[in-house]
Amino acid sequence: MSDRVPMTRAGYEKLEQELKQIKTVERPNNVREIEEARAHGDISENAEFHAAKERQSHLEGRLRMLEDRLARAQVIETSGQTPDKVRFGVTVDLEDVESSERVTYTILGEDESDVAQGRISVTSPVARALLGKAVGDSVSVLVPKGTREFEILDIRFE
Repeated sequence: MSDRVPMTRAGYEKLEQELKQIKTVERPNNVREIEEARAHGDISENAEFHAAKERQSHLEGRLRMLEDRLARAQVIETSGQTPDKVRFGVTVDLEDVESSERVTYTILGEDESDVAQGRISVTSPVARALLGKAVGDSVSVLVPKGTREFEILDIRFE
């Protein structure tokens, strides 16, 4: 998989910090846990050993995923850009045309998204429908509950 992974500088640094935490703290702790569990004797019926080995597997999987994401990262700088159209890194205020409900989303990378916090992935259906649109435009978005139509009220960088 060679696709670039778009993210902000802050998102990149967060992944770097997590990778460093795994390599310098969690992995060495896990090695000690495995050694201690082995010291208890027969590992075939040693629950502590099996739990530590399972934890090791999870850590190694997460480590490989983080290294892959960082290697394919495309850090997108938003400073100096004008918020004239919806693009990566903008915060957009929307109004549901049918219900008049207002929502605010910031369009970020997959690893930075958190819908509860109003941060959506650039690959989400809502973000894909909004990309390239301007204030005053209406967009129809196919969501799990059906089709929703939004009007773009404001676009800004935060």
